[in-house]
Amino acid sequence: MKLWLTAAEIADLALPGLPATKRNVNAYAEVSGWTRRAGLWRPRRGVGGGLEYHLDLLPPDARRAYVARLMPEAVPVDVAEAAEAEPAATSMRDDAAEARDARLAILAAAERIFASAKLPREHADLLTVADYAAGRLHVPPWVRARVPALTARSLKRWRAAARDGRTASLAVDRGAARRGLGVLDTAEGGQVRVYALAVIARQPHLSADHVRELLRQRFGETLTVVRSGGEVKTVPLPPIRTVQDALRRWRETEKVALTAITNPDAYKSRYKLAGNNTASTVTRLNEVWQIDASPMDALCVDGRHSVYLAIDIWSRRVVVYVSKTPRAEAVGLLLRRAILAWGVPETVKTDNGSDFTAKASQRLLASLGIEHTLSPAFTPEDKPFVERVVGTFQRDLGPLLPGFIGHSVADRKVIEARRAFSARLGDQDAAKAFCVELTGSDLQGYCDAWAENRYAHRAHAGLRGRADLRVHTPYGAASSYTGPIRRIEDVRVLDLLLAPVAGKDGVRTVGKQGVRIEGSFYHAPQVLPDTQVFVRMDPADMGRAYLFALDGGEYLGEALCPEILGIDPAEAVALAKEARKSLIDERTAEIRREAKSIKPRDFADVILGRANTAASKVVAFPRPSDVHSTPQLTAAAEVFAEPPAPAARPPLPAAEAALQAEIEADLAGAAAPRPNVQPLRRGDTPQLRFRRALDLRARLERGEEIETADALWLGGYEAGPEFRSFQDLYADFGEAAL
Repeated sequence: MKLWLTAAEIADLALPGLPATKRNVNAYAEVSGWTRRAGLWRPRRGVGGGLEYHLDLLPPDARRAYVARLMPEAVPVDVAEAAEAEPAATSMRDDAAEARDARLAILAAAERIFASAKLPREHADLLTVADYAAGRLHVPPWVRARVPALTARSLKRWRAAARDGRTASLAVDRGAARRGLGVLDTAEGGQVRVYALAVIARQPHLSADHVRELLRQRFGETLTVVRSGGEVKTVPLPPIRTVQDALRRWRETEKVALTAITNPDAYKSRYKLAGNNTASTVTRLNEVWQIDASPMDALCVDGRHSVYLAIDIWSRRVVVYVSKTPRAEAVGLLLRRAILAWGVPETVKTDNGSDFTAKASQRLLASLGIEHTLSPAFTPEDKPFVERVVGTFQRDLGPLLPGFIGHSVADRKVIEARRAFSARLGDQDAAKAFCVELTGSDLQGYCDAWAENRYAHRAHAGLRGRADLRVHTPYGAASSYTGPIRRIEDVRVLDLLLAPVAGKDGVRTVGKQGVRIEGSFYHAPQVLPDTQVFVRMDPADMGRAYLFALDGGEYLGEALCPEILGIDPAEAVALAKEARKSLIDERTAEIRREAKSIKPRDFADVILGRANTAASKVVAFPRPSDVHSTPQLTAAAEVFAEPPAPAARPPLPAAEAALQAEIEADLAGAAAPRPNVQPLRRGDTPQLRFRRALDLRARLERGEEIETADALWLGGYEAGPEFRSFQDLYADFGEAAL
C-alpha cells in the first residue's frame, strides 16, 4: 500500500470528505495545517516538485476508503462495510480502527486457506499461524506492523467476535483506559480542565507557562484528585511539560468548540453543519441563480475593482462582471450579460447588500418578472453556491494576474513587506514592484476567459452525482438541457429597462412647460399636465427621455429637450403647443357637444326643486326655548313696534259721513272673495302658485272661461323654472309634492 500521496493522486482517488481537484486539495491541506505536522509531509522527489503527504494526514473516512479500495484482498468489501456500520466505529480512534482492520485481514486470509486446503477448521488455523510466523501468509506490511504475532486461540476469538457482529472488540486502543483520566483532566472535579479551556478560549495565544501560572493563582500549589476506588488524594500542580501536553491534547479534541468561541467565521466555514442539499430541490435550468460581489484580489492601474458573479444552481455555470465600485448599475449589467447568454431566470437570490436592495435593482427584477429572495443578514451559508464559486474564482485566477495582492491579511502583509524592501533598494515605483499593469477592461477579459474556457469545461464535484448528465461540467450540463428557456427577443427592450431614471426614483409630474429634469424642460405634448409619470433617460442621448406610467406597465411617449438636442426652442414650443391643442381638442370634442344641450338654469332648477321637495317632507319636533333679550335687542325691537293709536278725530258732518259710508261700501263689494275659492294656505307660496296654475289649466281644458289677468299670469308662470320644477315633482310624487 502506498503511504505517500501527492495532491493530484488524492484528487484522482475522490475520497469521501476530500476535494476532487488538485487545486482544492492543496487549499484543503493549507487550511488543515498538513505542512505544520513534522514527519508527515516531504518534498516530492519526481520531476515537477511539489509535496507528498502521508496517509496518516487523511481524515479517518478517507483513510478507510483508501485502504478498502486499494487492498480489496486484505479485507473483503462486505466485511469492511459491516465493520464500519457498527455504532462503535463512529467514535473509534484511527489507530484502533487500523488494528481492527488488520485482524479482519488476517481472518480473511485464514478463510482463504480453509477454503483451499479443505482441512478441518482447527488444522487450517494451525496452518495459518505457521504461515504467518514464517512470513508466507500474504498480508500487507501494515497488517504485520499492527499484529506482530498470531496464535490459533486469537484466530478463534476474533472469528467469534466477527460472527457475532462485534468487530469493534477487535480494535486495540491501549491508551483508552488512561485517556481522559490524567491529573489535569480530573482535578478539582474537572474544574481545572474547564478553567484551562476557558483561558485559552479567551486568549488563544497564551503559552503553557502562562496557563500554569493562572492555574496556580486559581487553585493553589496542590490539586485534589479522585483515584480509582473513590480515594481522594492531594497532588502537586503538574510541571509545565504536563501542562503543554494537556493543552496540545485539548486543543485537538476540543478544536470545534474552541473555534466556535474564538473564530466564529472559521467555525461557520469549516465545522458548522451545512448539509441542506439545496441543489436537490432545483430541477430546471435557470430555475435559481445566486449572485454575490467581492473585491478583486488584484490591483488595476486605476485602483481595486469589485467583481460580481452569478451562478446557475442547476448547471453551475458562471458569469463575471467587473465594476469599479459596488453599485446597483453593476447588478443590472451583470444580469444583462447573464440573461443574454443564458436566458431569463425564475428566481435570483442575493444577500441584503445595498446594491442588491436598491430601488433600481428591485425595479429591474420586477420588470423582468424575476422573483428576488434575500438571505438573512450575516448568513453566507444561506447562499453557499455563489460563496464557494467566489472563493474558487479568487484562488484560481487571482494569483495568475499582474497586481495580485493576496487572499488574506497575511498574504497582504507579505506583499507589503516586499514593497517596503523594494523601497529600501531604491525602487520607488510601487506599480513596478507589484507588476500592476491591468486596466478594468483587461481584467474583464481575463474574467470572461476564465469563466467560459476554464471553469465551464472542468469537471465539477457538485455535478458528479447527477445521473441525468453524461458530461459533468457546467458547459456539458447546460448543453444537455432540453427544456424551454425564456429569452428576450429584442435586446433594446432590455437595455431600456437598464437605462438610468430621472433623479432618485424617476417619478416626475408633467407641467405646462413639460417634464423638468436636472433643471431642463423636456416637451411631452402627448401627456396632459398634472400627470405623474415614470421617466427613463436615453443613455445615448441625454436630450431624450421616455415616459411610462408609474407602474412601468404602459408607455406614454418620449419627451425631448430642445436645448440639449440643438433644436430651435421657438419652433419646438410651437410644435408642442400644436400637438397639445390637437390632443385637447380630440378629448374635449364629445364633451363640448354634450355640454351644448345643457342650459345654464337646469342645474339650479333640478337641484333646488328636489331640495325643496325633500325639505317639505321633514318636520322638526318642537323644542322648549327661552326668549333671549339684551338692552340692545330691546332697543332695536322698538323700531318695529306698532305706532301708538292716533288721537280720536272729531265726528264728520252728516253729509260727509254719508258720502264716506257709500265709498267704503263700494270698495268692500269689489274686494269680496269669490264664493268658490277656499284658500288652503295663508300667504303666497310656491305650492299655492303651482296649485293655482293647475286649477287654471284644468278650467281651460274643461272649456271654461277665465279672466284675462289670470290667463296672462298662467302663461308667464308656466314659462318659468318654478313651474317646471314643481311639474317634475308633481309627476313623481303627486299631491305629496304640494
